[in-house]
Amino acid sequence: MLIPELATSSFMATSSLTLVGVGPGDPSLITLSAVKAIQKATLIAYPVANQGDDGIAATIAANWISADKKRLPLLFPMVCESESRKRAWRDASEKLVASVEKGEDVAFLCQGDISLFASASYVLLYIKKHHPECPLKLIPGVTALAAAAAAGAWPLSLQKDQLLVLPTPEDPKTFEKIIDDAACCGRVLALLKLGNRWTWVRPFLERKGLLNESLFAQRVGFSDQKVVMASEVAASVRPYFSLLLIRQGWPEVLP
Repeated sequence: MLIPELATSSFMATSSLTLVGVGPGDPSLITLSAVKAIQKATLIAYPVANQGDDGIAATIAANWISADKKRLPLLFPMVCESESRKRAWRDASEKLVASVEKGEDVAFLCQGDISLFASASYVLLYIKKHHPECPLKLIPGVTALAAAAAAGAWPLSLQKDQLLVLPTPEDPKTFEKIIDDAACCGRVLALLKLGNRWTWVRPFLERKGLLNESLFAQRVGFSDQKVVMASEVAASVRPYFSLLLIRQGWPEVLP
């Protein structure tokens, strides 16, 4: 009688990788699940834009990273060139998997939510494809757009409203089409990565009469957070972590 060969794994039963969303900036917005994962981990990994940086995600979670934790900064350069980004995702993922294989309980920190325009998403996709046996857990985080809406006392969507989340378009023509389509469909817009586009987005909103229907948010959750109506923000280059919430109408039935 032939005995089937048992599948083997290089991962220890106690080791794992947890992708942890730590929210947009305010440490008090980190979930209890995220705190527990950080405290349980033996190694804390986090993305950095440049070698030697502290990393935004690690800074947000600093209150819960004890001195005995091992640290693993992983380079995720802010570049447009696709090969550089793919190489960074691969290198970071392989280092995370190697740490788990050595028996580490790894928490990989990610600013905001792990599934929304997140560095953790690329790690997840790479590991699922190349190391499907690696034990994985995902912990969601508060998104910047949800935190911005709360800070501005601004309902994101009601009743049959649609909510469209996307990076701010690169050109005014595409932006205008999105605005016009949203007006027809009762669609609320959440436009991320506003940055230098604000120099032409603001004049456009002014022409459309939408400045007082749009909520501007900058560095949500940080000490220098700014959440105001778009009419209060001059048409100058804004930080990368800026976003815009645009509502062009309200449901008929309201309090």
